Amino acid sequence: MTLHPVGTPPVLRAVARRPGTDAVRFDLTLSENPFPPLPSVLEALRDTMARANRYPEFLPRRLPRLIAGHVGVRPDQVVVGAGATGVVLQIMQALTEPGDRMVFASPTFDGYPVMADMVGLESVAVPLHSSGRQDLWTMAGSVDARTALVAVCRPHNPTGTVVAASELKAFLFGMPRHIPVILDEAYAEFLGPAETVDAVELIAHYPNLLVLRTFSKAYGLAGLRIGYAFGHPDLVRRVRRLQLPFGMPESAATAVAACYAARTELAERIARITTQRELLRTALRGNGIPVPRSRANFLYLPGPGPAEALTRAGIAAKTYPDGSARIAVGDPAADAAVHTALTSTPSPLS
Repeated sequence: MTLHPVGTPPVLRAVARRPGTDAVRFDLTLSENPFPPLPSVLEALRDTMARANRYPEFLPRRLPRLIAGHVGVRPDQVVVGAGATGVVLQIMQALTEPGDRMVFASPTFDGYPVMADMVGLESVAVPLHSSGRQDLWTMAGSVDARTALVAVCRPHNPTGTVVAASELKAFLFGMPRHIPVILDEAYAEFLGPAETVDAVELIAHYPNLLVLRTFSKAYGLAGLRIGYAFGHPDLVRRVRRLQLPFGMPESAATAVAACYAARTELAERIARITTQRELLRTALRGNGIPVPRSRANFLYLPGPGPAEALTRAGIAAKTYPDGSARIAVGDPAADAAVHTALTSTPSPLS
């Protein structure tokens, strides 16, 4: 199956691979958006950079107001930070103590076990179902008296699968109210209308819930490090105690305002990425590779085999101990290279 370019050619970290060397042709490790920031966002940022000699707000106020207005909550229900990663670290530091436990699926976003170790938490990693979905019932059963934090990804990183809204609500209903739950929606913009949950309604029902989002993925602003969480004001107030003074640049508020004004551009960008994702997934499944249905900007390639095959082809991917791999999608040239790498030899999964 031929993978055809869709829209403007993306910009990706890629170098030519010399025969007989290990040089990387395509770096698909970080589930980045392969396109530059939206054109109108770039234009807005140019003006802001001319004032980069000035300090930003001592504590961010404009950015939480912008996000709150867009999401549909009050500004005191929003906490911002250096990407979703920075917000998660604030949550861990504010809501847990060394020796507590954190429950999450495995594999998951790398930051969870890394930062849990940084703050002295014991990680309780619950294996995924064979389908690549999070096992919410086993996760709920893993909660005990020492549990201080739980994380659920929707869509899940790294498989791109989505737990049903009814299953998520049942999980939250059964969770003790004194245990904070992170609903990680880093890739929520890639969900279809039927798969989206009303996060504002959820936080109204569950005061222990924090919904985590980022501008790094769909909006393509990974380098600007803009993340946020929203939830009950009392819970957010505890996390905000660790807000770093001068920690959010003025460019963050400018970029967010421009992103919210660029709905049409964003929709077109998401359509380009998801179209390429489906072309590649269909092609790989047609060659016997059981790629789960993803609702993000990446595909998960179950092991064993894909990680090694991609490495041989000079394609850097996020890899896992069983030989599985996760690859960012959206760049037609990179997607075609992945297809060639995984189908030019017999698949170990066929």
